[in-house]
Amino acid sequence: QVQLVESGGGLVQAGGSLRLSCAASERTFSINTMGWFRQAPGKERDFIATIGRRSDATSYTDFARGRFTISQDIAKNTWYLQMNSLKPEDTAVYYCAATSKYFPVYASRHYDYWGQGTQVTVSS
Repeated sequence: QVQLVESGGGLVQAGGSLRLSCAASERTFSINTMGWFRQAPGKERDFIATIGRRSDATSYTDFARGRFTISQDIAKNTWYLQMNSLKPEDTAVYYCAATSKYFPVYASRHYDYWGQGTQVTVSS
């Protein structure tokens, strides 16, 4: 069983930056792809970005491309989401997720493991 723990959320002013981290438990040999999602109150969970664990390939949704960067440190079993030029509409709970499926994986239903989420609030 893979356990994921996010950190790095918080309150930031519009235009600011945050870096989210997602630390995975030691049993990560089954993970092939990681992803980041977010969910605002009253809305569905939206895909943000995904990365292939072995290929290091990345893919982003339109609102994230150019502002957000997904990356990984395999040796530390940790994944990151660097978020720049944040906007109030980026306010949401952010989740990392892992799957045994191969990159790219966009749909939340294809992810096997989820973190508990971290709140990001962007003030105007």
